[in-house]
Amino acid sequence: MPGRVASLPPALRATLAEIFGPGVDDVRVIEHSWIACLHIRAIATTRRRRIYLRGAAGPFFVHPDIVLHEYFHVLGQWEPRRLTVWKYAVEFFRRGYWDNRFEIEAREFAEDHRHRYCALLARHEAAQGTHNA
Repeated sequence: MPGRVASLPPALRATLAEIFGPGVDDVRVIEHSWIACLHIRAIATTRRRRIYLRGAAGPFFVHPDIVLHEYFHVLGQWEPRRLTVWKYAVEFFRRGYWDNRFEIEAREFAEDHRHRYCALLARHEAAQGTHNA
C-alpha cells in the first residue's frame, strides 16, 4: 500500500527521543511515498513533521546515519523553520546537493551523534529484549 505510515520500533523511538526530544512523536515516516519517488535517486526526503521514504521503513530504520540525517532535517531544520522548500531550492541551485548547507549540517549531525545513537539503541533493545538484525 503506497503512502503507509510506518510505526517506529519502541527501542528506536526511545533512542530518538533521547537525542531529539519529545518532537519525535510528531514525525511521521511514510513508506513507499510518491513524494520521495519524485526526488530522483533519493531514498528519503523530508518536509515538516514528515519523512517520506522511497521504499519500506524496515531497511531505513537499520541505518543509523540515514535515520539521524533525516530526523535532523525534520526536527533540527524544518520544525524551527530554518529549512523551507524555497530556502532548500535556492541552496540546491547555488551549490548542488552534496555541498548545500542543509545537507552538510545533517551529515555532520549524523556523524557527530552516531556513536551515542548506537549505544542508546543497544541499551533500549536490551531492556526490551529486542534486537534489529
